[in-house]
Amino acid sequence: MARTNRRLTRDARYGRYVDGPDPLAPPVDLAEALDEIGEDVMAGYSPEHAMREFLRRGGRDQAGLDELARRVAQKRRELAQQHNLDGTLAEIKELLERAVLAERKQLARDVEMDDADRMLAEMQLANLPSSPAAAVNELNGYQWRSSEAREDFEKIKDLLGREMLDQRFAGMKNALENATDEDRAAINEMLTDLNELLDAHRRGEAGQEQFDEFMAKHGEFFPENPQTIDELLDALAQRSAAAQRMRNSMTQEQRDELDSLAQQAFGSPELMQSLAQLDGNLQALRPGEDWGGSEQMDGQEGLGLGDGTGVFQDIADLDDLADQLAQSYNGSQMDDLDLDKLARQLGNEAVVDARTLQQLEKALRDSGTLRRGTDGQLKLTPKAMRQLGKALLRDVANTISGRQGNRDVRQAGAAGERSGASREWAFGDTEPWDVTRTITNAITRTAGAGGSTTGGVRIEIGDVEVQETEARTQACVALLVDTSFSMAMDGRWVPMKRTALALHTLITSRFRGDDLQLIAFGRHAESMEIEQLTGLDAMYDKGTNLHHALLLANRHFRKHPNAQPVLLIVTDGEPTSHLESSGEVFFSYPPHPVTIAHTVRELDHATRLGARTTFFRLGHDPGLARFIQSMADRAGGTVVAPELDDLGAAVVGSYLGTRGGRGGSAADDVGYGGLWSGRGYWAG
Repeated sequence: MARTNRRLTRDARYGRYVDGPDPLAPPVDLAEALDEIGEDVMAGYSPEHAMREFLRRGGRDQAGLDELARRVAQKRRELAQQHNLDGTLAEIKELLERAVLAERKQLARDVEMDDADRMLAEMQLANLPSSPAAAVNELNGYQWRSSEAREDFEKIKDLLGREMLDQRFAGMKNALENATDEDRAAINEMLTDLNELLDAHRRGEAGQEQFDEFMAKHGEFFPENPQTIDELLDALAQRSAAAQRMRNSMTQEQRDELDSLAQQAFGSPELMQSLAQLDGNLQALRPGEDWGGSEQMDGQEGLGLGDGTGVFQDIADLDDLADQLAQSYNGSQMDDLDLDKLARQLGNEAVVDARTLQQLEKALRDSGTLRRGTDGQLKLTPKAMRQLGKALLRDVANTISGRQGNRDVRQAGAAGERSGASREWAFGDTEPWDVTRTITNAITRTAGAGGSTTGGVRIEIGDVEVQETEARTQACVALLVDTSFSMAMDGRWVPMKRTALALHTLITSRFRGDDLQLIAFGRHAESMEIEQLTGLDAMYDKGTNLHHALLLANRHFRKHPNAQPVLLIVTDGEPTSHLESSGEVFFSYPPHPVTIAHTVRELDHATRLGARTTFFRLGHDPGLARFIQSMADRAGGTVVAPELDDLGAAVVGSYLGTRGGRGGSAADDVGYGGLWSGRGYWAG
């Protein structure tokens, strides 16, 4: 027994787990998928489309559907370019030439043979038709003197029979090599019974009992082990249809040659009659199979009839896989992938990739990242929005830290700047502990009670002191984002959305006491929830209605009279529309003086409300730069002109700095609005 265990251990092999989900594999990582999907959603794609596109592209270390489809197409192309359909005819020609050569040698060395008979035999061999079928037909009655030649000639008939059967029943060519008359009789009996079963099935007279009887008698010919007559039909029809497509792909000359040779198969025309009847039954019972297709096969490697049928089945499998990988039909899902076919055609590595994509799709649907709305469309859930916002916020933090050269300090949301004093902790305090004072209190208390500190000090609630911080006022924040035609045309749409989501995530997660209002302004303005803004399609209506946006911002500020107003405006153009008293939108380009006047008046209202204003100017138009600067000077605000990649860092940095109580200056092109002020450094 011990010897057996040692042998099993020595023979063990390790490899990828491909028979199902790997029980030891880590769960799929949704972070990269969510980032990519969120980026596409913000670019205007639906979550469904964005998920499909990610599955197509794959991740950094994960092959996607496109890569699997490329491998499928490459293998299909290789099959067509590698092979031709002359394999069986070439093998017959070779056997025929060997037989004729062996016979000529025998005629030459047979000294006892009558010269007239020798001359007649040599003439018959010399004048054989060039057509293999015609030559075989002519030699049917020939009296072979060479046993070697006679054996090769008989192999032609045997080869034809095995190839014809191999076209319909995979593996027959090898199984029937050196077949006896008894073997051939068993084949003929099986074909007769099979045709009778299929005929009865066509008439609706064959049930499971008849099928079971047939399989009990002839099951050895069907290694697929079908369990029902329909499974048997599917396997036979797929193979037969592939054989028909191979025939369709041949030249007329090749078809004529094979048809003529087929009558010689096993030396009995009954075989061809049975096979023809079988093909007819299969076409009638499975008309949906591809019986009319063809391929251009012009490679160097010849295919026999059986092997060629297998290649055509492979091509059909690859076509099916290409359709499944395209996922272009309604209701398509990754579970539609036939992993067994994929394993046969591309190997286990491809199966592992496909199964990972299946798990990824399922995780996206089941983890609360995507949900189907009442309209039937997938949507990003609030959970997904939070995860996406955190990722964007990390990017912003890295940008800010990189520009400042600061260490990574994670104290966003603290109550304010430390004052240097400390006080006893009270229930509800969130300020940091004063560790030195806390430990000192514990030691003093222990020593005063006559205890020893050599064994350590036990801290009690009464010992804890916290660091006092300056009071922090609540902020009322309005982020105004331009959604005009030029923002979409000049590639500023996604950076704008990323910025809004990053700021929204920061305030809702770290500064919950602050109140953020997102206002999108194009031809008119509209207050939006973050989900609505991130899913907003590109707007192609002309108009930049900053006046309407400021109206909504001032309404927001007035609702929070005790909060510090913070006004952040992202735009790439001068105001070209305003809202009239009737509620109608007035548009004019170049900007009309009345539009400018309305806009300036609302900006003045914001200033009187105490708003700390920052303009984020996108683009390099000198006229826009002069106008924005004059607006900022009037409001006592600042102007930042970031590159698109830095827009999020600029807005978040300005919010942190302006919210802290100092504000920055327009010349502060490194700090983005004095972000080192009141709230301290924020990074992550």
